[in-house]
Amino acid sequence: MKRVLFFGSLIAMILVSCEKDTNETVLPETQEIQVDMSDFFVYTDESDPDNTAAKGPTGKSCATMKVLNEKLRANPGLEQRMYNIEKHTRTFIASKKPDKPGNGNGGGGSDGGGGEEPPVDDGLGLVNIPVIVHVIYSNSNENISDTQINSQIAVLNDDFNASNNDVNQVPGEFSALVADSDFNFSLSQVVRVSSSRTSWGTNDAMKFSSNGGSDAITPDTHLNIWVCNIGGGILGYAQFPGGNAATDGIVVSPQYFGTTGFVSAPFDGGRTTTHEVGHWLNLRHIWGDGRCNRDDFVADTPRSDRPNYGCPSYPTAHCRSNDMTMNYMDYVNDDCMYMFSNGQKERMRAIFTPGGPRDSF
Repeated sequence: MKRVLFFGSLIAMILVSCEKDTNETVLPETQEIQVDMSDFFVYTDESDPDNTAAKGPTGKSCATMKVLNEKLRANPGLEQRMYNIEKHTRTFIASKKPDKPGNGNGGGGSDGGGGEEPPVDDGLGLVNIPVIVHVIYSNSNENISDTQINSQIAVLNDDFNASNNDVNQVPGEFSALVADSDFNFSLSQVVRVSSSRTSWGTNDAMKFSSNGGSDAITPDTHLNIWVCNIGGGILGYAQFPGGNAATDGIVVSPQYFGTTGFVSAPFDGGRTTTHEVGHWLNLRHIWGDGRCNRDDFVADTPRSDRPNYGCPSYPTAHCRSNDMTMNYMDYVNDDCMYMFSNGQKERMRAIFTPGGPRDSF
């Protein structure tokens, strides 16, 4: 009888254990979240290889996407890394919105218009971003002052935290989408280098010393900014997350960096750097660098098929919705851009989460 009871108890324990294991495997937190990656792209339209259309009426441009195309051709593994980063970004955002796990793309309606869903709580709190500024100059104007550099750091903190004075100009249609991204930019170091070179182009030459070594300083924990005359009407360009650590950071021409000193209107409000840091934080141009079927992977920014320039009147409409022309990721004048959206905030902050490309920060 004791032997029967013993085996009966043993069988019962096994059944309970199996039932426990079965229950544990179906808990929601252990299920992999599926996200749609079918719309993901990295290469952009190269029907305009000289980037003339992107320069607009002022002849000025951001060269980030042109540079990205060049890097993708030179480095076959970059496309897969960027795909993995995008999948991590979408998966993390979807994990905080379990009822709406889609791809985070398209604007939330048939017209591509913006939604008003509140941003996710990513649990990161304030994200600190130390900044190292490399000033490369061939004349006294390009050797910008500490005051000019500090004015740019102040603009970054205002713009990314929605404490800029002009944020109250956002139209009512988009006012509920204005994001305080909760970033803190602090100037860590200024490096000054005299050079006989008068323009640098976009091949990252300014990021390397004469012996061929990278001048990027601890890019895993610092944002490196090279301030030098790029030439060719280019205001700045950036490297997306996933690129080579030796060239990680952004480049801005000195006359478009900061708000005082050697600055040139209408790009004298520090917003070129805000725009390029947006790219460094994984934001695309707000029109998706394509037609209406291309997007910036942000749900609350309306679709568009082109950049805007100057100071557009509101509303300006394309792709059956009003453009968010005042977004920092458009091409308008500095005085006419003054917001990031909640969806953009989610994308930027996702790269700092565990497993993200900038989680070392």
